[in-house]
Amino acid sequence: MADITLTGDVRTEFGKGAARRMRVANLIPATIYAGGEEPSFLQLPAKETTLALRHTNALFELKFGNETKTAVVKDVQRNPVKRTVEHVDFYEVKAGEKIVVNVPVFAEGTPKGAAVAFVDIQEMSIKADVANLPERIVVSVEGLMDGDKVLVKDVVLPEGTELAMDDLEEPVVTVSVPEGDGEEAAEGADAAAEAPAAE
Repeated sequence: MADITLTGDVRTEFGKGAARRMRVANLIPATIYAGGEEPSFLQLPAKETTLALRHTNALFELKFGNETKTAVVKDVQRNPVKRTVEHVDFYEVKAGEKIVVNVPVFAEGTPKGAAVAFVDIQEMSIKADVANLPERIVVSVEGLMDGDKVLVKDVVLPEGTELAMDDLEEPVVTVSVPEGDGEEAAEGADAAAEAPAAE
């Protein structure tokens, strides 16, 4: 079942002039690709589409003309200055199909001492059923210490998904103490911890 439904119209005009007129009318031009088949062209309501694109790897039900297609976002073109959405490419999918998607990585938890978690891989490639595409991958760094690393092979994936990456030894998150103030803070913390014991 689709996560988001968008209703638009068949697009019959093409080119920069047509795209400009659509944007003035608060419409976004879009294309749906489907394997080796001919793509479908449509125009979608700007406000609803922009809000929907905030959801990573959402499954869309697109209604236009007499057609309804289920698709995922393939690419989004934005205005380089205003960052408004100018065009969306979708990829049509079928129920039960598994596809590879890029899922953003987030670190969660607090490392020990002055150590800080750095996300080395911003997105991981994951293969999942189109009905169960994850929006994020959360890596726990709770209690990790300076020098610790979480490798690709160590990441706990969302249920029903599998890894689609070759280098299993690549670090996803690295925990380290920042240079400068971080090291001084760590030394100060160690001195403070030792003081009561000396008394």
